Amino acid sequence: MMLSTKTELERSALRIRLGIIRAISANRGGHIGGSMDLAELMAVLYSDFMRVRPDQPDWEDRDFFIMSKGHAGPVLYSTLALKGFFPYDRLDNLNNFNSLLPGHCDRTKVPGVDATTGSLGQGLSLACGAALAAKVKHTDQRVFCVLGDGESAEGQVWEAAQFAAHYRLDNLVAFLDFNKKQIDGTNDAVLSLGDPVKKYEAFGWNTARISGHDVLAIQGAVADMIGRKNGKPSMIVLDTIKGKGAVCVEQIENNHCIGFPAELQARVKEELRTQCRELGVEEI
Repeated sequence: MMLSTKTELERSALRIRLGIIRAISANRGGHIGGSMDLAELMAVLYSDFMRVRPDQPDWEDRDFFIMSKGHAGPVLYSTLALKGFFPYDRLDNLNNFNSLLPGHCDRTKVPGVDATTGSLGQGLSLACGAALAAKVKHTDQRVFCVLGDGESAEGQVWEAAQFAAHYRLDNLVAFLDFNKKQIDGTNDAVLSLGDPVKKYEAFGWNTARISGHDVLAIQGAVADMIGRKNGKPSMIVLDTIKGKGAVCVEQIENNHCIGFPAELQARVKEELRTQCRELGVEEI
């Protein structure tokens, strides 16, 4: 399989961020921090690894993607729109009354969304179910799941981690968005996660820890994990910066979910325009 180049992936990540900002601008606010910091991951997955059919979202043999931290819906929606699951201008409907794009991921309303999430701690269990079903059916389907680090305080996450190892779900690759923050403050202040790599290793998982903003590191780690058929699920810990892609957002102490007034929109869009000129990306 021919994998994307660094430039191609960085351009894709930038386009995803442009879509996030379009959606959040239309709604004048939203979950910006934990959406922006996943752009590189989503670019890599949907460019190089996710086997899907945008014109057939419920294709029976597709790979599954589960955004356990469902408030990061804007990054998934932007990715799906760019992939062609639905018209790009639908991003203007984030969390409005017609529910075309609910604030949290909703599989009943958005083509390409495989699981309704937002009640934190449940996504990894859903991913385990999908992975086990693929094993039972003897298909080669893969399941990818993104967890939040704050979400990892939920006990159900660790029950699912134990389940995945016990049932040898080596068709499951999970990612931890390790930005060290949550809605109430830093993880260390609210409830320290400790060393997630050691924890998942102790549960019997393959593990890796990489920069969540290095597209080639992500690409290499995913290729490595899906190539391992050793009876173990895989966890890739992504060191990320909440709000990545717009310095003025990164610098907001609590950028989990913010209002997005015109002045801040203008600053963010100017930063992204500069990146577009540097990477040769046409603004959408």
